[in-house]
Amino acid sequence: MSRVNRRTALGVGSAATAGVVLGTATSAMAAPNSGQGFETPDRARADQVAATYRREKAKAGGNWYAYLSVASGTGPTPLPAVRENQDTVVEAYSVNKIAVATAVLDKVDRGLLTLDQRVEVTSGIVVPNGDGIFSLDGAYPSSVTLGHVLAALLTVSDDTAVRLCGLVCPAAELNQILVAKGFPKTQVEPVANPNRFFLGTSTARETHDLLQALVRGTLLSTASTNFLLHQLRAPIAFTDGIRRNMSSAQRSRIATKAGWFGNARHEAGLIFDPAGTPVLTYVLFADGQADPDNFGSTHPAVQARAAMGPAFLDAVDGLANLSLPSRRPRKHQPSNGG
Repeated sequence: MSRVNRRTALGVGSAATAGVVLGTATSAMAAPNSGQGFETPDRARADQVAATYRREKAKAGGNWYAYLSVASGTGPTPLPAVRENQDTVVEAYSVNKIAVATAVLDKVDRGLLTLDQRVEVTSGIVVPNGDGIFSLDGAYPSSVTLGHVLAALLTVSDDTAVRLCGLVCPAAELNQILVAKGFPKTQVEPVANPNRFFLGTSTARETHDLLQALVRGTLLSTASTNFLLHQLRAPIAFTDGIRRNMSSAQRSRIATKAGWFGNARHEAGLIFDPAGTPVLTYVLFADGQADPDNFGSTHPAVQARAAMGPAFLDAVDGLANLSLPSRRPRKHQPSNGG
């Protein structure tokens, strides 16, 4: 498959949101049970997740690069459920906004930035017609806090927010932070302007491991970890995929980030138990399905993820992850104004 020319599609420095395969695909699905005549409850849950993935993937068609794991009731190491093309480097697009936020929050943790500092928003930095809210404003110049920028980046996947992050964490520094944290393949792509970048690449395995490090508390400080997870679990975070066919209570158990561009539709995140401990980690990169001009919920890959979500919840029903701290969502209280 040829690589999408993102400069032609977007223009240098604009933010993109989906995936193109870079490299040769390999497949390694979840291992079968031990063959000793019985299956542990953990393995049964993982096999249930794998069966759901295979069924919905087959309906959607196209290419998939996936890593899914289920928490183990016997130890801290999650049990792999699906590993398919997990080490293939792909264009991660907006899923890499989690990595961008990680680098910015790392600088917050080190005292180099603060969430309440102001970031200048000029008309020249706004991505024309980009996803999110900044392109809808029209009243520039203005300024917002860095916390506002990250909230827009992670919930409504704002493209201009990527450029605003670049003002405080240039591409070269961002990549160095990710390498130092153990993610050499999760990298943004620098351009001529050092404060701008394409959202770059990752693998299903590295994105999975980044999410695992986040909930284990080894990626960022407790405050930054909670801030990032609150954004990904917010009611306005992506709802067309994994969270689509769920109640509001069920959606609050999902921390998710999606990415879409060209013929690719990605999503990655975590499912928590009702007490707030993570019990399932999913990375679902997909491209090559039909209907590439459809960025709505009826795209085949998005429909597949919408079917996977409730089935994944069923698979981990009753599972608790006692090896990790509880991270309850903020209570959502709808408002009628005033």
